[in-house]
Amino acid sequence: MRWTPQRRALIDVLSGLEGHVTGAELVERCREIDAQTIPSTVYRTLDVLEELGFVSHSHRADGREEYHVLPDAEHGHLQCMSCGASWEIPATEARALVRGLERSRAFAVDLTHLTIAGRCEGCRTGG
Repeated sequence: MRWTPQRRALIDVLSGLEGHVTGAELVERCREIDAQTIPSTVYRTLDVLEELGFVSHSHRADGREEYHVLPDAEHGHLQCMSCGASWEIPATEARALVRGLERSRAFAVDLTHLTIAGRCEGCRTGG
């Protein structure tokens, strides 16, 4: 891959992030640095960075793709379908949730793509 200004912009944006960000948000932030940035460049570069282990991607309950910069541990996600908030589930807790599926169906779950949709306590109680 050529080291273009657009790829440099993506690296600059990613280096300032913690947690999760959507591809669309990354494209927007890159365009603030370099207006010539196109989505296909961002997504192709993200694919390469994921192969190298610098980012990982998962999917929100609504199907939207999110990226996590330098994930330090495998984890799943909880997402409130009312307010949109999301939380990480540590691998040990997530594995406990999927152990039954792994035993009964001999199916190994990829925790990095595990998102459980529901309603958070605040939305359930109205507070």
